[in-house]
Amino acid sequence: MAFVAIYTVGRLKHPYEHPASRDFFEVGYKIVQQAAISGQLIEEFSPDGVPFPEEAIKGEGAPILTLTVWKSLQSLYSFTYSGRHKNAIRDRNKWIEPQQEKPPTYVVWWTEKVKDVSWEEAFKRYNYYIQHGPTPYAFDYKHAFDEAGETFSLK
Repeated sequence: MAFVAIYTVGRLKHPYEHPASRDFFEVGYKIVQQAAISGQLIEEFSPDGVPFPEEAIKGEGAPILTLTVWKSLQSLYSFTYSGRHKNAIRDRNKWIEPQQEKPPTYVVWWTEKVKDVSWEEAFKRYNYYIQHGPTPYAFDYKHAFDEAGETFSLK
């Protein structure tokens, strides 16, 4: 059984101490709780102590990176666009800097083993996606692939 990993990247508009940033983290905590209760979230990786790549740390605001593993692509997609997470996406301009250049804000990939997912792997997949676009190795929701590498339409 394969699992799906997702790496997201953004940058806070305000310093950590700012009320808007505190609100972001409070909402994020509730979203992770909702994800855990769903039974679809397999693993959440902490960014604490992770040496971020240069492109993640350059800029004004503090980088916000997430790395999670899910039971299926459909469950990840459904969670992304429902409940609290859907509301957070709608409200993201309150917390997250708009991007001047339009690099992707996330990348998704399949993995056979949760233990193979790491921050290093996430950075590698993200950079691959930037250089090559969506492939079965690294993709987004609009250009998704199933476990066998075939194009897959999410609904």
